[in-house]
Amino acid sequence: MALLDEKVVLITGGSKGLGFATALEFARNGATVTITGRGQDALDGACAAAATQGITLEAIQGDVSAEADCRRTVDAVLAAHGRVDVLFNNAGVLFAGNTWETTPEVWDLTMSVNVRGTWLMSRTTVPHMLERGAGAIINNCSVLGLKACPGAAAYNTSKGAIAQMTRSMSLELAGTGVRVNAICPGTIVTPMVADVFAGAPDPAAAEAFFLSQHPVGRFGTEEEIAKACLLLAQDGMDFMTGSMLSVDGGWGAR
Repeated sequence: MALLDEKVVLITGGSKGLGFATALEFARNGATVTITGRGQDALDGACAAAATQGITLEAIQGDVSAEADCRRTVDAVLAAHGRVDVLFNNAGVLFAGNTWETTPEVWDLTMSVNVRGTWLMSRTTVPHMLERGAGAIINNCSVLGLKACPGAAAYNTSKGAIAQMTRSMSLELAGTGVRVNAICPGTIVTPMVADVFAGAPDPAAAEAFFLSQHPVGRFGTEEEIAKACLLLAQDGMDFMTGSMLSVDGGWGAR
Protein backbone atom coordinates (compact mmCIF):
# COMPACT_ATOMS: atom_id res chain seq x y z
CA MET A 1 0.00 0.00 0.00
CA ALA A 2 1.25 3.49 -0.86
CA LEU A 3 2.08 5.70 2.12
CA LEU A 4 -0.63 8.24 1.28
CA ASP A 5 -3.12 5.89 -0.31
CA GLU A 6 -6.52 7.60 -0.68
CA LYS A 7 -5.34 10.79 1.09
CA VAL A 8 -6.64 14.14 -0.17
CA VAL A 9 -3.85 16.72 -0.17
CA LEU A 10 -3.88 20.48 -0.73
CA ILE A 11 -0.55 22.22 -1.45
CA THR A 12 -0.21 25.99 -1.71
CA GLY A 13 2.49 27.42 -3.95
CA GLY A 14 2.43 24.10 -5.77
CA SER A 15 3.27 25.09 -9.32
CA LYS A 16 7.06 25.07 -8.88
CA GLY A 17 9.91 24.51 -6.48
CA LEU A 18 9.31 22.62 -3.25
CA GLY A 19 5.55 22.68 -3.68
CA PHE A 20 5.66 21.00 -7.07
CA ALA A 21 8.26 18.43 -6.00
CA THR A 22 6.14 17.57 -2.97
CA ALA A 23 3.00 17.33 -5.09
CA LEU A 24 4.74 14.76 -7.30
CA GLU A 25 6.06 12.79 -4.31
CA PHE A 26 2.66 12.71 -2.64
CA ALA A 27 0.89 11.69 -5.85
CA ARG A 28 3.40 8.89 -6.42
CA ASN A 29 2.49 7.65 -2.96
CA GLY A 30 -1.21 7.39 -3.71
CA ALA A 31 -2.55 10.83 -2.77
CA THR A 32 -5.06 12.91 -4.70
CA VAL A 33 -3.26 16.25 -4.91
CA THR A 34 -4.59 19.74 -5.57
CA ILE A 35 -2.08 22.54 -6.03
CA THR A 36 -2.75 26.26 -5.77
CA GLY A 37 -0.90 29.34 -6.95
CA ARG A 38 -1.45 32.88 -8.13
CA GLY A 39 -0.61 32.23 -11.79
CA GLN A 40 -2.91 30.11 -13.92
CA ASP A 41 -0.25 29.63 -16.62
CA ALA A 42 2.21 28.28 -14.05
CA LEU A 43 -0.42 25.92 -12.66
CA ASP A 44 -1.27 24.67 -16.15
CA GLY A 45 2.42 24.13 -16.84
CA ALA A 46 2.87 22.18 -13.62
CA CYS A 47 -0.08 19.93 -14.40
CA ALA A 48 1.26 19.33 -17.90
CA ALA A 49 4.74 18.52 -16.60
CA ALA A 50 3.27 16.09 -14.07
CA ALA A 51 1.23 14.42 -16.81
CA THR A 52 4.43 13.60 -18.72
CA GLN A 53 5.36 11.47 -15.69
CA GLY A 54 1.97 9.79 -15.59
CA ILE A 55 0.83 11.88 -12.63
CA THR A 56 -2.46 13.76 -12.44
CA LEU A 57 -2.57 16.97 -10.41
CA GLU A 58 -5.61 19.15 -9.87
CA ALA A 59 -5.12 22.91 -9.78
CA ILE A 60 -7.02 25.91 -8.41
CA GLN A 61 -5.84 29.47 -9.03
CA GLY A 62 -5.85 31.65 -5.95
CA ASP A 63 -3.94 34.02 -3.68
CA VAL A 64 -3.38 32.67 -0.16
CA SER A 65 -3.32 36.20 1.26
CA ALA A 66 -6.94 36.71 0.15
CA GLU A 67 -9.50 35.17 2.50
CA ALA A 68 -12.10 34.70 -0.25
CA ASP A 69 -9.59 32.77 -2.39
CA CYS A 70 -8.66 30.49 0.52
CA ARG A 71 -12.31 29.74 1.23
CA ARG A 72 -13.05 29.14 -2.44
CA THR A 73 -10.08 26.77 -2.75
CA VAL A 74 -10.91 24.69 0.31
CA ASP A 75 -14.60 24.58 -0.62
CA ALA A 76 -13.70 23.32 -4.10
CA VAL A 77 -11.56 20.48 -2.71
CA LEU A 78 -14.29 19.55 -0.23
CA ALA A 79 -16.91 19.57 -2.99
CA ALA A 80 -14.76 17.33 -5.19
CA HIS A 81 -13.37 14.94 -2.58
CA GLY A 82 -15.28 15.40 0.66
CA ARG A 83 -12.31 16.20 2.87
CA VAL A 84 -8.77 17.57 3.19
CA ASP A 85 -6.46 15.08 4.88
CA VAL A 86 -3.21 16.99 4.46
CA LEU A 87 -2.55 20.72 4.04
CA PHE A 88 0.95 21.82 3.05
CA ASN A 89 1.27 25.58 3.58
CA ASN A 90 4.15 26.10 1.20
CA ALA A 91 3.40 29.37 -0.61
CA GLY A 92 5.97 32.04 0.12
CA VAL A 93 8.01 34.95 -1.14
CA LEU A 94 11.63 35.89 -0.46
CA PHE A 95 13.25 39.29 -0.81
CA ALA A 96 16.77 40.27 0.20
CA GLY A 97 17.39 43.33 2.34
CA ASN A 98 18.49 44.48 5.76
CA THR A 99 15.87 45.85 8.16
CA TRP A 100 16.50 49.50 7.28
CA GLU A 101 16.67 48.77 3.54
CA THR A 102 13.40 46.86 3.33
CA THR A 103 10.54 48.93 1.93
CA PRO A 104 7.11 48.90 3.56
CA GLU A 105 5.75 47.37 0.35
CA VAL A 106 8.19 44.42 0.51
CA TRP A 107 7.62 43.98 4.25
CA ASP A 108 3.84 43.95 3.87
CA LEU A 109 3.92 41.57 0.89
CA THR A 110 6.20 39.14 2.76
CA MET A 111 3.99 39.10 5.83
CA SER A 112 0.82 38.90 3.74
CA VAL A 113 1.87 35.85 1.75
CA ASN A 114 4.11 33.99 4.19
CA VAL A 115 2.34 34.60 7.50
CA ARG A 116 -1.21 35.67 6.66
CA GLY A 117 -1.42 33.05 3.91
CA THR A 118 -0.39 30.24 6.25
CA TRP A 119 -2.85 31.46 8.88
CA LEU A 120 -5.76 31.90 6.47
CA MET A 121 -5.36 28.50 4.82
CA SER A 122 -5.08 26.82 8.22
CA ARG A 123 -8.01 28.78 9.62
CA THR A 124 -10.15 27.70 6.68
CA THR A 125 -9.12 24.05 6.71
CA VAL A 126 -8.91 23.17 10.40
CA PRO A 127 -12.68 23.17 11.13
CA HIS A 128 -13.19 20.47 8.50
CA MET A 129 -10.33 18.41 9.90
CA LEU A 130 -11.82 18.74 13.39
CA GLU A 131 -15.16 17.45 12.14
CA ARG A 132 -13.43 14.25 11.04
CA GLY A 133 -11.04 14.09 13.97
CA ALA A 134 -8.04 13.68 11.70
CA GLY A 135 -5.63 15.69 9.61
CA ALA A 136 -2.05 16.78 9.12
CA ILE A 137 -0.86 20.33 8.51
CA ILE A 138 2.70 21.00 7.36
CA ASN A 139 4.01 24.56 7.39
CA ASN A 140 7.05 25.54 5.35
CA CYS A 141 9.12 27.29 7.98
CA SER A 142 12.76 27.27 6.69
CA VAL A 143 15.93 27.08 8.71
CA LEU A 144 15.64 30.88 8.81
CA GLY A 145 12.60 30.49 11.03
CA LEU A 146 14.97 29.04 13.62
CA LYS A 147 18.17 30.99 12.90
CA ALA A 148 18.52 34.49 11.46
CA CYS A 149 20.59 35.25 8.38
CA PRO A 150 21.89 38.74 7.57
CA GLY A 151 20.27 40.47 4.63
CA ALA A 152 16.88 38.74 4.82
CA ALA A 153 15.07 40.69 7.53
CA ALA A 154 11.50 40.34 6.29
CA TYR A 155 11.90 36.67 5.40
CA ASN A 156 13.57 35.82 8.74
CA THR A 157 10.76 37.53 10.61
CA SER A 158 8.00 35.88 8.61
CA LYS A 159 9.45 32.42 9.04
CA GLY A 160 9.96 32.96 12.76
CA ALA A 161 6.26 33.81 12.95
CA ILE A 162 5.40 30.60 11.12
CA ALA A 163 7.45 28.60 13.63
CA GLN A 164 5.46 30.11 16.49
CA MET A 165 2.18 29.65 14.62
CA THR A 166 3.05 25.97 14.20
CA ARG A 167 3.74 25.55 17.90
CA SER A 168 0.58 27.44 18.86
CA MET A 169 -1.66 25.42 16.54
CA SER A 170 -0.14 22.14 17.68
CA LEU A 171 -1.04 22.92 21.29
CA GLU A 172 -4.52 24.12 20.38
CA LEU A 173 -5.20 20.95 18.41
CA ALA A 174 -3.42 18.44 20.64
CA GLY A 175 -5.61 15.41 21.26
CA THR A 176 -8.03 16.18 18.42
CA GLY A 177 -6.39 13.96 15.83
CA VAL A 178 -5.08 16.98 13.90
CA ARG A 179 -1.29 17.30 13.86
CA VAL A 180 0.66 20.45 12.97
CA ASN A 181 4.37 20.36 12.16
CA ALA A 182 6.84 22.46 10.22
CA ILE A 183 9.46 21.57 7.66
CA CYS A 184 12.62 23.67 7.97
CA PRO A 185 14.70 23.38 4.79
CA GLY A 186 18.18 24.71 4.34
CA THR A 187 19.07 26.30 1.03
CA ILE A 188 17.39 24.61 -1.92
CA VAL A 189 18.04 26.29 -5.26
CA THR A 190 14.40 26.66 -6.23
CA PRO A 191 13.40 29.30 -8.80
CA MET A 192 12.74 31.70 -5.90
CA VAL A 193 16.22 31.25 -4.43
CA ALA A 194 17.85 31.38 -7.86
CA ASP A 195 16.19 34.76 -8.42
CA VAL A 196 17.60 36.05 -5.14
CA PHE A 197 21.10 34.93 -6.09
CA ALA A 198 20.78 36.50 -9.53
CA GLY A 199 19.60 39.78 -8.03
CA ALA A 200 22.50 40.09 -5.59
CA PRO A 201 25.26 42.65 -6.30
CA ASP A 202 27.67 39.72 -6.59
CA PRO A 203 25.65 36.57 -7.40
CA ALA A 204 28.64 34.24 -7.09
CA ALA A 205 29.53 35.63 -3.67
CA ALA A 206 25.93 35.33 -2.50
CA GLU A 207 25.76 31.70 -3.57
CA ALA A 208 29.13 30.97 -1.96
CA PHE A 209 28.00 32.53 1.33
CA PHE A 210 24.89 30.37 1.52
CA LEU A 211 26.81 27.26 0.53
CA SER A 212 29.27 27.93 3.35
CA GLN A 213 26.44 27.67 5.90
CA HIS A 214 25.88 23.97 5.11
CA PRO A 215 28.45 21.70 6.81
CA VAL A 216 27.63 18.87 4.39
CA GLY A 217 29.15 21.02 1.63
CA ARG A 218 26.20 21.21 -0.76
CA PHE A 219 22.71 22.58 -1.18
CA GLY A 220 19.71 20.32 -0.70
CA THR A 221 17.37 19.14 -3.43
CA GLU A 222 13.66 19.66 -3.82
CA GLU A 223 13.18 15.90 -3.75
CA GLU A 224 14.88 15.61 -0.36
CA ILE A 225 12.46 18.12 1.14
CA ALA A 226 9.53 16.36 -0.50
CA LYS A 227 10.50 13.07 1.14
CA ALA A 228 10.69 14.78 4.53
CA CYS A 229 7.22 16.23 3.98
CA LEU A 230 6.04 12.71 3.18
CA LEU A 231 7.16 11.63 6.64
CA LEU A 232 5.09 14.40 8.25
CA ALA A 233 2.03 13.63 6.13
CA GLN A 234 1.75 9.86 6.53
CA ASP A 235 -0.27 7.90 9.06
CA GLY A 236 1.50 6.46 12.06
CA MET A 237 3.07 9.78 13.10
CA ASP A 238 0.38 10.64 15.65
CA PHE A 239 2.87 11.41 18.44
CA MET A 240 4.68 13.99 16.30
CA THR A 241 3.15 17.45 16.54
CA GLY A 242 4.62 20.90 17.12
CA SER A 243 7.93 19.74 15.66
CA MET A 244 10.35 21.74 13.55
CA LEU A 245 11.80 19.12 11.20
CA SER A 246 15.14 20.50 10.01
CA VAL A 247 16.39 19.27 6.64
CA ASP A 248 19.23 21.74 6.29
CA GLY A 249 22.55 20.02 5.66
CA GLY A 250 23.63 20.76 9.23
CA TRP A 251 23.07 24.54 9.11
CA GLY A 252 20.93 24.49 12.25
CA ALA A 253 23.58 22.57 14.19
CA ARG A 254 26.21 25.28 13.73
